[in-house]
Amino acid sequence: MELEREAVRMMRKDYLPFGKPNFGDEEIAAVTRVLRSGWVGMGPETIAFERELADSLGVPHVVTVNSCTSALFLSLLVSGVGRGDEVVCPSLTWCSTANAALYLGAKPVFCDVDPDTLCPTPKQVLAKVTSRTKAVMAVHFGGLAVDVQVLRDALPKRVSIIEDAAHAFGARFANGKPVGSSGNLTCFSFYANKNLSTGEGGAVALFGRRQAERLQSLRQHALPLDAWKRFTHAKALLLSNPLNELGYKMNYTDLQACIGRVQLARQGELDRIRLDIARRYVDGLKEVSPLITLQRGITHPYHARHLFVLQLPLGQMRMRRDAVLLALREKNIGASIHYAPLHLMPLYRGRRKPVRLPVTEQVSRHTMTLPISASMTLADADDVLAQFKTVMQ
Repeated sequence: MELEREAVRMMRKDYLPFGKPNFGDEEIAAVTRVLRSGWVGMGPETIAFERELADSLGVPHVVTVNSCTSALFLSLLVSGVGRGDEVVCPSLTWCSTANAALYLGAKPVFCDVDPDTLCPTPKQVLAKVTSRTKAVMAVHFGGLAVDVQVLRDALPKRVSIIEDAAHAFGARFANGKPVGSSGNLTCFSFYANKNLSTGEGGAVALFGRRQAERLQSLRQHALPLDAWKRFTHAKALLLSNPLNELGYKMNYTDLQACIGRVQLARQGELDRIRLDIARRYVDGLKEVSPLITLQRGITHPYHARHLFVLQLPLGQMRMRRDAVLLALREKNIGASIHYAPLHLMPLYRGRRKPVRLPVTEQVSRHTMTLPISASMTLADADDVLAQFKTVMQ
């Protein structure tokens, strides 16, 4: 591949975001159909989307909600997490993972990560478990599946595992089964930049019928009947709707679900685009610097490739990571950082004794993410590589 083209094309004319949804005529037609139906709230499209998601994951139940943050919160709630409990999670993650515990009055306890996978090892998690630990958040960082069975074997049985699969729709475990099929409560995100996007939204995949029914109730103010059932069944309007517990307004909508159904049917196509982009990057980065480190398995078929994370060899470079990032942004390349360590942020630092997580702190100084999405072309990837090479020279 000829990266020297950067001399001719020093800057993109348009900004390339780090993640952008691939929506086409099918998604537009689906939205038009639902708008014309007159029912855009949670209804038949949502029910169909949940059923199709469950079939694709090989699970009996999927409950959609308005965000992955809500999915994480409700999963902890139905797992019995409450005030005074501890929830172990990696510091190298988006704030929703830890905030879901704070919402319930629980304490997030941060653990370190493996430098090659950017996910915690069972040993790192177990080192943070105490008698107060009620749950562990297993984060499938960047789209690489954590071996949750090994984690389950290492943890006390009283500790629940909640899988944060916001990055991992389409990822698979080493046994070939999809993330979401482990039996743990598994939370997905359908935010704008995710592998399956509906603009916003999330879901919980699970096996327990009673937990699924409780999640369905909690997302709609804990009402026994949702809006679709109340307004489409004649007798439902005559029934009382007693409130037995505090619920929330966290439901999904048919306007989102109709997009999700199309996106789900297109996942094979969208995943192949991400894989092609990742392979292009891997080959091109060898020409930039052989010392750049990539997340393990980034081009393996089981990796979801939500993020393309690289660790820069700062000791061998004339620039700092942030300078590289800003230089790429100036050239219309939407490079980004995933993530700043949560344990160093004031919100969490004031809630516990100071803690050192050496790998997370080291990795967070060295890592950056290159744009990757199913809306990109190989020409876009070549633009990124050309500009990256120019900046690194």
